[in-house]
Amino acid sequence: MSQDNWVDAIAVDELPSDDVKGVVVAGRDIAIYTVGDDIFATDNVCTHGQARLCDGFLDGHEIECPLHQGKFDVRNGRPTCDPVTESLRSYPVRIEGQRVFLQID
Repeated sequence: MSQDNWVDAIAVDELPSDDVKGVVVAGRDIAIYTVGDDIFATDNVCTHGQARLCDGFLDGHEIECPLHQGKFDVRNGRPTCDPVTESLRSYPVRIEGQRVFLQID
């Protein structure tokens, strides 16, 4: 992956504290999570039920799908419980000034 594919996603102050926000970045539906002082990003659509994860419940580093209560680790997109078995795509995050950038290939 080229290191030049950083895309401006959102202002840091637009993100809710310890929660998730859905955004469209480079034509992709992305979920951006804040957990303490850390920011993570994954695809926003559950790999099991086609529900938007920004409508789910964030508990620490886990996002719960609002449709079937499957969970993913927001740090890497891996499923953490049934019924989900397929990982979400996760995106590297970089903060510059007060902007969040995602690396999109």
